[in-house]
Amino acid sequence: MSNQDIIKSSFQKWKIWTAIFLGLSVASFMLYRSLSEIRFVKVGSGNGTHRWIDGNHNKVVDLSQAIDFKLDESGDYKRESLSDVLLAICWTEKTFFWIFMALLFMVGRDFFYMWRIRLLTNEQLTWRKSFSVIMLWEFASSLSPGVVGGAAVAMFILNKEKIALGRSTAIVFISTMMDNLFYVMMIPITFFFISSADLFPVTYFGSQALQVVFWTGYTFIAIAAFLLFVALFIWPSFSKRLLSGLFSLPFLKRWKTKAIQTGDDIIVTSKEMKKETFTAWIKVFLITCGSWISRYLVINAILQAFLDLSLYDHVLILGKQFVLWLFMLVSPTPGASGVAEYAFGELLVSFSGSTVLLAGMAIIWRLISYFPYLFIGAWILPRVLRKK
Repeated sequence: MSNQDIIKSSFQKWKIWTAIFLGLSVASFMLYRSLSEIRFVKVGSGNGTHRWIDGNHNKVVDLSQAIDFKLDESGDYKRESLSDVLLAICWTEKTFFWIFMALLFMVGRDFFYMWRIRLLTNEQLTWRKSFSVIMLWEFASSLSPGVVGGAAVAMFILNKEKIALGRSTAIVFISTMMDNLFYVMMIPITFFFISSADLFPVTYFGSQALQVVFWTGYTFIAIAAFLLFVALFIWPSFSKRLLSGLFSLPFLKRWKTKAIQTGDDIIVTSKEMKKETFTAWIKVFLITCGSWISRYLVINAILQAFLDLSLYDHVLILGKQFVLWLFMLVSPTPGASGVAEYAFGELLVSFSGSTVLLAGMAIIWRLISYFPYLFIGAWILPRVLRKK
């Protein structure tokens, strides 16, 4: 089977629609669960419509349990319904402005990615071709579990654009290394300004359990970034020997010749990359920072559209997104469908007591940051595959 046949089989229509169905189903379920949930809010003595009677006799005010409250026009609790939440949202110029800014930040993220890949290919790719490569890279990532990503497809697409396979491999490796390096560097900075108690919500899993998962994942990412750096800049020959040894295994032996060739290409590309100046690598890293910050600011803008947030709130939201991203990375579902929406609500619940509003913002976030890549990638892929 040729590479083109492999790629075509990997992106069959049913797989694309399965990913879309998963995302929409989970988002719809979250919205339905939120709409059907009964919730009460404390409004002050004499201003409410219900009073607490501890109907379940657990001596705890359960705001989501109707049995705990009784209708009382002089009570200090009020039932919060969907209509109350929707009426409370002012669809003003501010709302639409910040949603527009969220779209703009998403475009900015892709612009930085396109800029980076042009630099790494010595501008061999035009802006139009860079757009196609990035969109298909994101398309593949949207259809794959977070830990898998779209690296293999990116190598193939770059090779289709007449970039040598070894250089294509090195470009993907360097891009991954830069992404990981940004994450590894930002985590200590985040925890310097924000306490772990503010970053990790207390859920039925337990804050401690979430921290264990988070730091385990962070350690893995740090090690991966280090190994990528060593393979490309210090011991590229060792990388070739490792590939040769790995593809000497019985079930991989049929691809050993190609693996050795790839190792040779990596060595050649590594020599070319070492010729780049320190200033050039700083530029690539700063562009990487720009792409990730733009990506994170999408959520900040969406929340600002519906809430009034302080500067510290925005800093805290950025910090929480580092936690959110890691759980999306280890998600077993395509494009972290379901996991992303759930984690969004869990991590950001402190900014809004309305689960309906949180569910709505989660849907807007995914509509901006996830679903467009599925449709754009599905439109671009056949055109790229038709190239000789």
